[in-house]
Amino acid sequence: MAEGWQGEFAATDYPNRAMQEKELSTLGLPVGGATDEDCLFLNIVTPAAKAALRPVLVWFHGGGFVNGSANEYDGSVLAEQGGVVVVTVNSRLGMFGFFDWSYFGDEYAGSACNGLRDQILALNWIRENIEDYGGDPSNVTIFGQSSGGSSVLSLLAAPAADGLYHKAIACSATAVYRPPTDRSQELAERLGCGRDDLLAEVLKMPARDIVQIKAGGSISVDGTVVTRDTFQAIVERGRAGVPLLAGTAATEGTLYTRGKDEAQGHYDWLNRYLATDMLCGKQPDAYLSALAAAYPEASAGKIHEMVWTDMFRRICSTAAELSATKGAGGWLYRFDLPVNKTNGEHVGVPHACDMAFTFNTVAKPSSNAYTFHDVADSLVQQVGRDWSSMAIAMARSGDPNAQQASGLPFWPQYEPEQRQCLHIDAPFSVAADPDAAHRRLWASA
Repeated sequence: MAEGWQGEFAATDYPNRAMQEKELSTLGLPVGGATDEDCLFLNIVTPAAKAALRPVLVWFHGGGFVNGSANEYDGSVLAEQGGVVVVTVNSRLGMFGFFDWSYFGDEYAGSACNGLRDQILALNWIRENIEDYGGDPSNVTIFGQSSGGSSVLSLLAAPAADGLYHKAIACSATAVYRPPTDRSQELAERLGCGRDDLLAEVLKMPARDIVQIKAGGSISVDGTVVTRDTFQAIVERGRAGVPLLAGTAATEGTLYTRGKDEAQGHYDWLNRYLATDMLCGKQPDAYLSALAAAYPEASAGKIHEMVWTDMFRRICSTAAELSATKGAGGWLYRFDLPVNKTNGEHVGVPHACDMAFTFNTVAKPSSNAYTFHDVADSLVQQVGRDWSSMAIAMARSGDPNAQQASGLPFWPQYEPEQRQCLHIDAPFSVAADPDAAHRRLWASA
């Protein structure tokens, strides 16, 4: 537990980030804060520490559970624009946060989800302390993107987090479903020690050497922290759960292919891994065959791009549908505004390109946030204002249509009769069942 202090504490520099390989941000920019084992820090932005209490938005960053930090996200625009408190969370990554040590005794039960425990600890701290920053502990929204979005969908299935948040926004997320994998024997063999000696051996190692082992992981249904899969949790909690807003970028996979058609050596095994995640553990062969048959002219790169996109898309649409029909409310979006940055290396609407709009940092060129879009473009600025306003409305009331800006369409919940999806573009629109063709591919598995 951190010690308190007397007087004023100068919190003007970014805090430590979790141990990780990258010194740059997840998208290749310089980022503040040293990497250190002592990394459980929050960044808090508030318009005012006094006056009426404000909604709180708590952000979990992406980076595949092995990279990234809270320090890459600037909450100042959201805070000022919406009169909300924005908190970004640093938590343990990789082997520090997601390695299963339960072989070594009951005290290590749940160790495969230590990184998620850190996030729950942050939510507990927020409940106890956020009023000092002008935040309302009874109106907390968790939101995140990529592995941060997956954290959001995992927190839905973590009983210790129940009641610590009241709405959820999951951007480009996957679901938690798999049991933890005991890799202690495998790691002991890699390190040249006996299995029973592994824990002592690792505890002697410098943190930087532990990072180099590259034995990271992801959140699992460990039975201690996460007690069931995401979809089961939404159904079980029912109307007593939380409203959920979920969605993806239109062509998620172009971040990973860079729009190139050529086959890469890792595509075959990674396609299977991603498709298995999309299907929450089911065999992916039928889906992969159906995808290839549906797009006989598609290049290896295009197929890989679509597998990435389908993975995020199926998970988010299923979570939104279950939240709409069984839970406390669910909405689905798709971010469609094409990249228009001069000399950009990406094409289409790639994974992570919507983050500058969710935080509306397109309105603040001095921000350290990466953007794929031309922030001088008036349409880009308008989409940033409109989308961030909907996220703020969700945080305020649990309905993204509340206090709707003029000219924005009404966004219905994602129910199976119409499957209405918000398309975030210039202009915004709502379409019925835009994923119909690919839903048939997912159903073939």
